[in-house]
Amino acid sequence: MTERKGLRVQMNRIGIAAGLTLGAVALAACSSSSSKGSDSSTAPAGGSSSSAAATACFSGSLKGEGSTAQKNAIEQWITDYQTKCTGATVNYNATGSGAGVTQFTGKQVDFAGSDSALDPTKGEVAAAQTACGSPAYDLPMVTGPIAVAFKVKGVDKLTLTPSLIAKIFLGKITTWNDPAIAAANSGVTLPATKISVFFRSDASGTTQNFEKYLAAAAPSDYTDTPSKSWTGKVGSGKKGSDGVQQGVSGTDGGIGYMEWSFAQNGNLGVAQVDNGGGAVELTAASAAKAVESAKVTGTGGDLTMKLDYATKAPGAYPLILVTYEIVCSKYADASKGTAVKDFLSYIAGDGQTGLTDLGYAPLPDTIATQVKASIAKIS
Repeated sequence: MTERKGLRVQMNRIGIAAGLTLGAVALAACSSSSSKGSDSSTAPAGGSSSSAAATACFSGSLKGEGSTAQKNAIEQWITDYQTKCTGATVNYNATGSGAGVTQFTGKQVDFAGSDSALDPTKGEVAAAQTACGSPAYDLPMVTGPIAVAFKVKGVDKLTLTPSLIAKIFLGKITTWNDPAIAAANSGVTLPATKISVFFRSDASGTTQNFEKYLAAAAPSDYTDTPSKSWTGKVGSGKKGSDGVQQGVSGTDGGIGYMEWSFAQNGNLGVAQVDNGGGAVELTAASAAKAVESAKVTGTGGDLTMKLDYATKAPGAYPLILVTYEIVCSKYADASKGTAVKDFLSYIAGDGQTGLTDLGYAPLPDTIATQVKASIAKIS
């Protein structure tokens, strides 16, 4: 099944590249959101995610930067949107969540992708409001489960507990046949292969969410303060989720944390996680079940969410992240606000379809409804 999923992702990425090239040379302009959409002129933008929903098309260009975890999703969104709206150009630079926030607060891009909401304790909320001249919104757009991906010759199935994950990534367990790993994997033949840890070298929301998980689910083993920079002292740092995936793929005994679609794309093994309620396989359904228990802590149009990383709910895969699109609630250039609103309306609606094939989980309906309401406030 993993191989088939990996093949689908590879084929999708080929289509993405071709679509981005075509979008760059599109000739016909699509109408603005106040004119006829490419599918219908009557259905409201950001409405039903069915294929019959209207697509509000802006004319012009948008620039975004940030999260590599959502790279495969946003590339597909851009391809599909530009196919419908040939007068629109959307460029997204996947440089990492930290870089995306910096570029957004520096007024270099129109929106940022980040796997962590703006942090008020680090001045990010204030900096974003200054850049926007209005409050900024953190809008969750895609659930990107974090896979603990591995490549160990002869091992196809692996279960890890929060404590084991922490000890492996902190260098306290160094071989695959360690008795602690064996105890959690009865009947699995584990080799004496050295464990090679790979982590993100760049400032990353994926790292921060991974560390938040360890702090919540394995507090006696992981005692550092979660941040966007990996705090472990062992292993090899790689830039971006694709860099970590390549590191693990090229190393027998390799293990790394990465967004699920990258594990699929590399045909890597993905560990089941046992938070105490039984081993849970990573699937779109198990990730969505975990995000359903998340609480919105933001106010107004901001939808910052608090995830329950320590959940023991049966069937809920606990190691998840939510990628936010960070936007201004009111843009100095009204046409830019329209463009952001139109593009986000698409990805919160029709764009959620097909995410499972790319290794993501669509937003639960309750969250998607709130997202669409916030998008409607953008001007």
